[in-house]
Amino acid sequence: MYPHQLAAVWLGHASVLTQIGNHSVLIDPVMSPRIGMRIGSRTIGLPRINPPSVPTRSLKGVDIILITHAHFDHLDRPTLVDLIDADTTVVVPVGCRNLIPYGFKAVHEIAEDSELMITDLHIRAMQPAHWGARSLVDRHRGFNAYVVEGEGQRVLFAGDTAHTETFDDLEAIDLAVLGIGAYDPWEHMHATPEQAWSMFQKIGASYLLPVHHSTFELSEEPIDEPMRRLRAVASDDFDQCVIEPTEGELIIINEGEIETAEIDA
Repeated sequence: MYPHQLAAVWLGHASVLTQIGNHSVLIDPVMSPRIGMRIGSRTIGLPRINPPSVPTRSLKGVDIILITHAHFDHLDRPTLVDLIDADTTVVVPVGCRNLIPYGFKAVHEIAEDSELMITDLHIRAMQPAHWGARSLVDRHRGFNAYVVEGEGQRVLFAGDTAHTETFDDLEAIDLAVLGIGAYDPWEHMHATPEQAWSMFQKIGASYLLPVHHSTFELSEEPIDEPMRRLRAVASDDFDQCVIEPTEGELIIINEGEIETAEIDA
């Protein structure tokens, strides 16, 4: 994808395209203009505030798609249909395989505390402080965070989580992708910016990429509040440790230095 060992593009909400070593890894791709239940050809649910800055077609053919859980803002079937490719492997929590459209190279279900190798990329599943459900009556599905390692690069994709000590013992994380939004009134399900910063500090990761904000109005806090609160709690460390995301911007991490560039869409 890019000539760099570790690179990331925030695609809005919790969707992130990364390069880890020689592999392109796409997390929770949601590119649709609206999320929610499908009734016929219509989606009944929340609209996206702004259209995606990267066209879905440019994401087709990635090596791996990771799905953290089955909520509509993380597992979007219309987007996945657009991404079907015989060279792409999909990894999902237990109980989510049947939500993935047919046509991908493979679909692997992986439980918490399980590990998976895809070529030379190591994937470990962990359980965040969240829950697995697709709807009010469909609540049997699993939910994962992932640590992905390849060619000396280690990335934590926490998925949705309330404040948790699950990640405290992780070591040598280059990039921690943590949610900072949808906490009002859902703090028991989604970490506040202050809690996300606390988790980041305990992980001891090199950089924080804050996600799960500014894309869908899922909760009561003002749309710009999560980043403002994160900047306030991080204080002088913000510019050194936090990658303030601009949707669609290529973030390159080379030997502890951050560069940005326009993505070739």
